[in-house]
Amino acid sequence: MTTPPHPEDRPARRDLPGAHPDDEPGSAALGQSLQESAESLYENAPCGYMTTLPDGRIVKINTTLLAWLGYPREDLVGRRYFSDLLSVGGRIYHETHFAPLLLLHGEIGGIALELTAANGSRLPVLVTSNLERDAAGRPVLVRTTLFDARERRAYEIELLRARREAEKERERLQRITAVLQTTLLPPALPQVPGLDVAAHYHIASPDEVGGDFYDLFPLGTDSWGLYLGDVCGKGARAAVATSMVRYTLRAAAVHESDPVAVLGVLNTAFLEERARESRDGEPRAPFCTIVFGTITPGTRAGSFVISLATGGHPPAVLMRADGTADYLPMVGGHPVGLLADPRFVTAQVRLDPGDTLLLYTDGVTEARIADTVQDRYGEESLLEFARATTPATATDTVAAVRQLLGALGSGVQDDVAVTAIHAPRRLPSTG
Repeated sequence: MTTPPHPEDRPARRDLPGAHPDDEPGSAALGQSLQESAESLYENAPCGYMTTLPDGRIVKINTTLLAWLGYPREDLVGRRYFSDLLSVGGRIYHETHFAPLLLLHGEIGGIALELTAANGSRLPVLVTSNLERDAAGRPVLVRTTLFDARERRAYEIELLRARREAEKERERLQRITAVLQTTLLPPALPQVPGLDVAAHYHIASPDEVGGDFYDLFPLGTDSWGLYLGDVCGKGARAAVATSMVRYTLRAAAVHESDPVAVLGVLNTAFLEERARESRDGEPRAPFCTIVFGTITPGTRAGSFVISLATGGHPPAVLMRADGTADYLPMVGGHPVGLLADPRFVTAQVRLDPGDTLLLYTDGVTEARIADTVQDRYGEESLLEFARATTPATATDTVAAVRQLLGALGSGVQDDVAVTAIHAPRRLPSTG
């Protein structure tokens, strides 16, 4: 059996209580530094110290603060007041807030003030003061600690400058976004003989170009084309896709009379863009939901026939002159730009005098409703809104939708496009 070594034979560990500082190199200088006086600590602290009488007259100040200010000690101690060292604004704040609060609470901390140095320069500081009272509760001394805040002030100034620059840049981008958004929408809907038409685009965020779109354009002497949809995504990519939708549909509608065929041309254009994207790696075409239609005069006086085709878009609402309203049977279909052979849903509706057709994007039905069970506005609420609004002209219908969006407020988190088409009632002629 091996005999364990005697404790005195083991080498001493310097990190144990038994180790002594004198065993390390330079321990003599270290020990001397650790034994420096409290007065030296006060004078050479990394912050400023000042002791004043309750009226603010300086009775003691450390070397660090004197060095910051550039004053000799004899110019301040017993001759100057704390408020004398403050800037004009700081002096006012000291008299109206700092001193009264200190007297009331006995302490005050973290106050940003500016001292005026001997050479007239400004020194930002953070000030903490404590009021010392005697046994009778009378104020005796005020002990104040001051921290150099020049680096902090410089950081705050730089941060403020950067914030202002960011706000200017954001405003510039918002102006560009607004202009770009305007170019993607018709400046005004054309006047269709015998119809009242109106549209509105609600921008959820001014920081990004939205992907919603609408248009109404002539196809011939007695026919018109219309569409409304929503590109997946926002920003530049959505803007490019929206522009492609506009020019593709306008061109295709000239050669194709069937709305399904027009959407087929648009679908091919999206797929070709995606194929180019796969070759060069540049993001080009996402996909979109859309409803496209043609408007032609009906056989009855004052009526019109609207033929629609949709790819994955919410169904239009038909608001009748008799006060009823319902969705058109257009649920389903594939979004445009996803499949090589998509299925589109069609519907045809006759718009008689007093009837209105409402097209919209899902930004309104997807709007959030706070403190409700349903959480979102939803299709049922929109249908109830339409039933409460009808009968109404296109202009009045769009105005009511705008009021609805305003009431939903910040709950509308996506852009909304709406288009209303109304066949006006014919007033009886008098003879």
